[in-house]
Amino acid sequence: MNRKSKTLIVSIPILFLVVVAFLGYLVAHVEKKETSLFHSGKRIGIIKLKGVIIGSSTLIKQIKAFRENRAIGGVILRINSPGGGVAPSQEIYEEVRKLSKRKPVVTSMGSVCASGGYYIASGTTKIFADPGTVTGSIGVIVEFSNLAGLFKKIGVKSYVIKSGKFKDLGYPTREMTPEDFKVIQNVVNSIYDQFVKAVAEGRHLPIDKVRALADGRVFSGTQAKELGLVDRLGNLEDAIAYMAKRLGVRGKPQVVYAPQPGKKLWQILFKSALGKWGHALFSPASLSPFYYLWPLTPGF
Repeated sequence: MNRKSKTLIVSIPILFLVVVAFLGYLVAHVEKKETSLFHSGKRIGIIKLKGVIIGSSTLIKQIKAFRENRAIGGVILRINSPGGGVAPSQEIYEEVRKLSKRKPVVTSMGSVCASGGYYIASGTTKIFADPGTVTGSIGVIVEFSNLAGLFKKIGVKSYVIKSGKFKDLGYPTREMTPEDFKVIQNVVNSIYDQFVKAVAEGRHLPIDKVRALADGRVFSGTQAKELGLVDRLGNLEDAIAYMAKRLGVRGKPQVVYAPQPGKKLWQILFKSALGKWGHALFSPASLSPFYYLWPLTPGF
């Protein structure tokens, strides 16, 4: 085989790869141009929030992606959650507020949209709920276990060396003092006030009215609408129809769902084995024992 033939054999695969890469770039460029020209601001993005809120990074990435996507004219949050950690709920809420300043954002409530779920919903432009949706549960919950009696019974002693009298506050091997309760209650009150203020601002309601409803109770979707916590009764399709009309879409609207991150097998087995509380216990959000959570939710 001469030198020219060898060069030709080597060059053909390289040329093929170059052509494929160029075609890929061309297709992507055309799709991007086609999106910006013909679908700018007309597509409806849908982000799903399901289950106990134990983190915020995934939702925040999805919100930011839709915020920067010019083809997305409005976003619908499909929330089916009893709430969860205080900090992640607040972080998602803040990103929702930023998004709502750029594009209309609508909440479509599923079976449950309570506590932290409602906290996030209150930052959207409009809220849809089914008549039987369970919502509300505006409040804060924190729980500590006292194992001192059990440890004494089985002969286990615990020694704690601390720098201040409150450093082991809530530690399960000792009784909580009246002073301990006061410190925790003050923290709960502060976090509770943040929740009430967020709902009052988001729903454009007097803060005293929100406070009167914010004793932890839940409401049906129908009750919530009567109280001003929800705007309309309807399902996800109704929310899509509303958004399409607001965006001036004629005919069937184009809906884009935010991609859901895949779960590995060990994560599925881990969550299944531990259940709601065990899963939360070993999650980053559990570093704080304070929750915007309706704790009686089955199936989460």
